[in-house]
Parts: sequence; C-alpha cells; structure tokens
Amino acid sequence: MEETKKAWRIATLLGTAATALMIPAAHAQSSVTLYGILDVGVTYASNENGHAAFLAQDSAYTPSLWGLHGIEDLGGGYRAVFDLQSQFFVDTGAGIPGPNADFNRGAYLGIEKDGIGKITFGQQYNLLFDFLFFPPARLDGAFLYGGLFNMRQGPFSALAIPGNMTGSLDFDETAGMTRVSNSVKVTSAVFDGFRFGALYGFGNTAGSLSANNTVGFGMNYVFGTFSAGAAYNETRYASMNDGHDGIRNIGVGVGNTFGDLYASALYTYTRNTQTGATAQVGQISGLYSFNPFWRLGANYQYIKGNAQLDHNCAQQVTTALQYSLSKRTMLYTDAAYQWTSGDVAGTHNAWIGGLMPSSNNHQFAAHIGMQTFF
Repeated sequence: MEETKKAWRIATLLGTAATALMIPAAHAQSSVTLYGILDVGVTYASNENGHAAFLAQDSAYTPSLWGLHGIEDLGGGYRAVFDLQSQFFVDTGAGIPGPNADFNRGAYLGIEKDGIGKITFGQQYNLLFDFLFFPPARLDGAFLYGGLFNMRQGPFSALAIPGNMTGSLDFDETAGMTRVSNSVKVTSAVFDGFRFGALYGFGNTAGSLSANNTVGFGMNYVFGTFSAGAAYNETRYASMNDGHDGIRNIGVGVGNTFGDLYASALYTYTRNTQTGATAQVGQISGLYSFNPFWRLGANYQYIKGNAQLDHNCAQQVTTALQYSLSKRTMLYTDAAYQWTSGDVAGTHNAWIGGLMPSSNNHQFAAHIGMQTFF
C-alpha cells in the first residue's frame, strides 16, 4: 500500500526539462553522453485523506533519472542521434514504474540536419511538452520552480484519462507525464524566430490508421526576450469507443523577460471526446532572480470543469525559493495551497499534484529539497 501511495506521488513527475538543458549541443563529432538528475527532500501535507502527513519524497521538483544521449557525425551537416532514459526512486533505488521498465521514460533514434531540423522514431514526449514546457517557451511554472506541486491536479478525476494514476494528474500534458509509443516526430530548425513540429503515434491496429493513434502539432516563436508557444495533441485509447475516442489537449501561451523578472501566461483546454468532460486552465507565473544564486518564483492557477465534471473549480497558489550551491547543485523550498468548489458536496475535495487527496476543499503542502545533475 505504501509503495502504491508513493508511486502516485512520484511516477508522474515533470519530465526531462532540466536534463535537456545539460545535454551538450550537437556539434560535428561523434559522442555518447551519460547524464542524470537526482532530486530528494521532505514534504509536509496538511491533509491527506483526513490526516496531516510528513514524509520523505524524492523527485518533487524534477524527476530523478539517468540516460544516454548519442550523436554520430554523418558528414555534410547530418547527424544520427539517439536518447535512452530511465526514471527511478532515489529513496529506494527502485525503477519507475517497476520491473522491466528500462527506458520507459523515453527511447528514440533519428537523424538531424543543420538548418532543416530533426526526425526521430520511438517512445517520445508529445508536442505540448516540447513547445509549451521546454525552452525556449518555458510557459509552465512547473518548469522553472513549481515542480510536481504545480502540475495540474484537483477534483477532476472524472476526466478518466486511461493509464493515469489519478485519472487527471497533468491532464493537459504540458509537464511530461504522457509519452507516445510507436511515434514519429518531426521538429524544424528555427526560421526567423519560428520553430514547428508534428507528431504521429501509430495505433498498430490492423485495418485502421485512426484507431488508438496520436496526432500532434506545435509552434514556437522567439523575438528578443519575448517567446510564444502553441500546441495540439489528441490521443485515442483502445478502451474508449474501440480506439476512436480519447483525450484532446490544446495549449497556448506567452512569456517575456523584464530585467531580472521572467513572466509568463498559459491557457490549456482538455476534453474527453467520449464523455464530453472538459477542463480549462489559466495560469500566470513569474520568476525573479535576485542574483546568480537566489531566485523566487510564484504561480497562480485557475482550473474550471464543465457540467460533466460537476462544474468543479480549483484555484492554487504555488511559490518557491531556490539557492544555487554551484552550477550543478541547488537547494530549494516550495509550497502550494489549493482551494476548490463545485456543484456536488463531497466530489470537489482539494488535491495538489504529488499528494493524496484532501478530505475537504482545501490543502496545503510544503517541501524542502536538494537537486543535482551530471
């Protein structure tokens, strides 16, 4: 039971945003890089199923993982690229989600060309993650400081997302919980500030190209300190109308740097195409750098469900203070408070990402942690 509870807290996590920043840029050479992140800490929750909790919790800011990233120079500006990535519990050393899950976090092989872009094949993140969460957009507060607490959660389990531990954690798919198997992804180079992407995940269903498949598109634009992103993804599941219905996500946002402050705004729309259950999210975020060592972030989210979700509503404030010990190691503390409402009493209990649900309509969480990467 404890392992299951912990898996609910950890197995979703943020994806590889920080890792991507430390993988060396592809130069005209051949290399294989071993990389990883370790994140550990302790958490206090005001209410988990009616009781306060104090617990060890790793991977609260970024996932703890390791991987191999390879580049082979093919000449003429072409390179073969691959990436293999696994996630694990630092506190126990166990893999996530369990045995026989090697490189469950990601595995792809492809080719890229200077000035054109890249095509990759394998199990990969969808384009909401690539074009809204990853740099250059950085539109989700979870990327900069909020971590697991800032991933979308709350009284929205009736979205009923297949394979999701809570039915709704990271339901708008911007934080990397969802990967697409059997997929091909095309990402362009940057042209006058614009970058584009498309993804198709094969359903591998005999006689049908549309059943159980995934389709996604994304776009980024960067001009000076301003950035914008937009992305679409629809994944169909075998358990939903024989593979012809699924979860549709749309996201759009903007960000800009004002001196030492980076501010962003993000809107996402999530719909279960079989039941009609819909949740919309609006959030604004800011990260202020006092100096190269100290940073303070804050985020506000407003989440609203439709009638199929009993008009459940969640509001959440997340904040974090970070201190860099070195270029690779950081100490941090973050906290979140969520309060909720809805049409039906007892169906809109608060639920912050990474915790068990509260027994009432509010929940508070605080975490102290340490992160390092290699």
